[in-house]
Amino acid sequence: MLLDLSALKNLLTSSKTIAVVGLSPKKSRPSNMVARYLLEAGYRVIPVNPGQEEILGLPCYGNLEAVPDPVDIVDIFRRSEDVEPIVEAAIRIGATAVWMQEGVVNEAAAQMARAAGLTVVMDRCLKTVHAGLC
Repeated sequence: MLLDLSALKNLLTSSKTIAVVGLSPKKSRPSNMVARYLLEAGYRVIPVNPGQEEILGLPCYGNLEAVPDPVDIVDIFRRSEDVEPIVEAAIRIGATAVWMQEGVVNEAAAQMARAAGLTVVMDRCLKTVHAGLC
């Protein structure tokens, strides 16, 4: 099920906090570029990367369960085959949506998220969609 433009815009305008799973500390990586864009757009960005303590001057968490605050969108920068445990964690922490970045496709994880009541966006760049809608 694809979200229409109105639903995407509503998700992006109603969300405030985005956990970026797989956020790289390297400025040249897409995850870092997207996170910087989201910060500039006014979102609260929470880096999630088990190999880092801080990214973009922000505390970095090893997994979603370690994030101490509520998360609206879980933005996933991981290989498609690694998505299911992340979606399971997103469900456990009560996230509103999971967003699988461009090139990330996992139908089983998407169905699991939808069954739990989460909004799912798959194989789309959050930065590109936001820039086009908001």
